[in-house]
Amino acid sequence: MFPLPSFRRLPTRSSAQPFSPRTVEKTSRLRGATATESICPYCAVGCGQIIYTKAGRIIDIEGDPRSPINEGTLCPKGADALQLAVNPHRVTRVLYRAPHSDRWETRSLDWALDQIARRVQAARDAELAARDGQGRPVTAVRSIGTLGGATMDIEENYLIKKLFAGGLGVLAIENQARI
Repeated sequence: MFPLPSFRRLPTRSSAQPFSPRTVEKTSRLRGATATESICPYCAVGCGQIIYTKAGRIIDIEGDPRSPINEGTLCPKGADALQLAVNPHRVTRVLYRAPHSDRWETRSLDWALDQIARRVQAARDAELAARDGQGRPVTAVRSIGTLGGATMDIEENYLIKKLFAGGLGVLAIENQARI
């Protein structure tokens, strides 16, 4: 967190400036907001963003002028990041459609995570190759893969590699990062 930029105070009505009373009463909507540094979630470039919040709600997202990557600018996707967070049409709960069903059901996040764990375990148990064609010991699962996100840092990628390759035996591990 860092201090918000200082804002110039408009003159009062008694000054000689031609400001209407309504203009004099206005202040920046960012005044009093908490500013938090973040990274744009869209691609591998890692542009800096400043997220402004009031009362626990996001009110604005801007480019961070102190970022050496984007120097305060954002691409069209990054500039629209606020809508990613506050769009009323964004799905914010787990929706599940059973096989052959024609409707979605709301489920808990714990239920969804348990389902994922069970299905990964079942696929691994069914496909785990303990030895290769020449009888050498291997741990290989070819029916599961993982794709890392572009904004993941090297530490997160390392942990995914350790979990999927070392822990589960997954061979198909990829990251979409371009840089």
